[in-house]
Amino acid sequence: MRRLLGAGASALIGCGLLLSACSNGGSKQAVGPSDAYYEIFVRSFADSNGDGIGDLNGITSKLDYIDSLGVDGIWLMPIQPSPSYHGYDVTDYYGINSDYGTQEDFDKLIKEAHKRSIKVIMDLVVNHTSVEHPWFVDSASGKDSEHRQWYTWASEHGGATPSDGAAGNPAWHDRNGDQYVGIFWEGMPDLNFDNPEVRKEIVKVGQYWLKQGVDGFRLDAAKHIYGDFNATIKSKQVKDKNQAWWQEFRQGLNEVNPDAYLVGEVWDSTAIIGPYLNNALDSAFNFDLAGTLIGAADSEKAQDIGFTLSRIHDYYAKQSGGKAVDALFLTNHDQDRVMTALKGNKDHARMAASMLLTLPGNAFIYYGEELGMTGAKPDEKIREPFPWSIAPGNPAETTWEPATNRGDGQVSVEAEDETPRSLLNHYRTLLAWREQQPALRGGTIDSYATGNDAIVSYVRADDDSKLLVLHNLSGEPQSIELTETKAQPTKYAKLLLTTSDEASLKGQTLAIPPYTSVVLQSEQ
Repeated sequence: MRRLLGAGASALIGCGLLLSACSNGGSKQAVGPSDAYYEIFVRSFADSNGDGIGDLNGITSKLDYIDSLGVDGIWLMPIQPSPSYHGYDVTDYYGINSDYGTQEDFDKLIKEAHKRSIKVIMDLVVNHTSVEHPWFVDSASGKDSEHRQWYTWASEHGGATPSDGAAGNPAWHDRNGDQYVGIFWEGMPDLNFDNPEVRKEIVKVGQYWLKQGVDGFRLDAAKHIYGDFNATIKSKQVKDKNQAWWQEFRQGLNEVNPDAYLVGEVWDSTAIIGPYLNNALDSAFNFDLAGTLIGAADSEKAQDIGFTLSRIHDYYAKQSGGKAVDALFLTNHDQDRVMTALKGNKDHARMAASMLLTLPGNAFIYYGEELGMTGAKPDEKIREPFPWSIAPGNPAETTWEPATNRGDGQVSVEAEDETPRSLLNHYRTLLAWREQQPALRGGTIDSYATGNDAIVSYVRADDDSKLLVLHNLSGEPQSIELTETKAQPTKYAKLLLTTSDEASLKGQTLAIPPYTSVVLQSEQ
């Protein structure tokens, strides 16, 4: 196993890794082998030069920590030059934010990550630029400018209509006696993708970064490329144009790296997401599932996740020719942190993680969730410095923003690394399960009924094994009888993995301690 596990992690994992060969078949709509990604806000993660701002060299210096988690890749939030702290308004698509380092620093990060078999994907924000981008500055200079048609201006659009911005903000903004479209904010003017020169340039941008060694992109605001207005964003014409653009983008990337991974931010229903997976995106984030997992952990009431996901995956498989992979997460940089959403309950946080990391699809973990960092909106408070040490002052810790949610320091790498029952080591345990059991990384998911509303249960299977996963969401021990029925004919004969050595399987009676996850292996 390539992971670097501390003594605390090894002690915790030891009670769960009861491994043996498995058999029995999966079903037709299997999800391929899936990865786990660690989302990093570079400004907050690790500082290498003492200026209080996280940087690329800081991440490189902490790759062994990232590797010890058991993740397969990292997602870097925007690293290109930008006037904003967050970077989602780019001024140079081919550059590196000087706060974060240089191209040479980025090259080193890519090299060192790949040396550890860690993939690197980066945020690519192409729906809009910064108002300070040279393209927009030129576009705003007059109707005869070279880049005038790279943005949408009211005077050439037939007036500023409609006006219902699809992101809930004013869509039109004044500049030099005219108005331009920027659905998120006046500082983020939308690019005009009806212009073939814009599309050609953005394909070129994607190709450039693939040539630098990145393994793919997280695509910001993917459904808004042609989605400026509420009045039209759900129209067939707009949806078809969005789909066509991402297919064009994919075709361009295929010329450089056909295996590049594309995951889109499409904050919408399954029906809207599906077409984006047709020869375009590999994944789209499953926002509905994130809410379900948090809600189930918080309420201690089970949901039939297996039933829901099996239907979603069947639909995605049909849309993508079997190529789509779900993108799972609990929260991200735009949402209140998991521990805050769960009101500080560490047991609930463990169960949310357990569910996330035993489901099929690429799993995304927002930096600090593995420690139990807290934080609620505004955005700066959910993007705070990462706590490496119990006491403030660690040279690697960033100071660009006060760490108001730091508490007494027990939520930190130093405090949790060698503590067997820490949340950090719980994440390591579940990620190790995924690595060692292929059926937990890919395969299929199906419903399994226990008749106990405190137990989330589902079947995970691939061509070689069939596993039953059960999570006791409650603070009370639970006992269930694993009876074989016509609907559930498989017999599960062995306790394969558990987060508590007090779990037991005697005959067909399964005892699950409070806040515990178990995996059972089917009879040979």
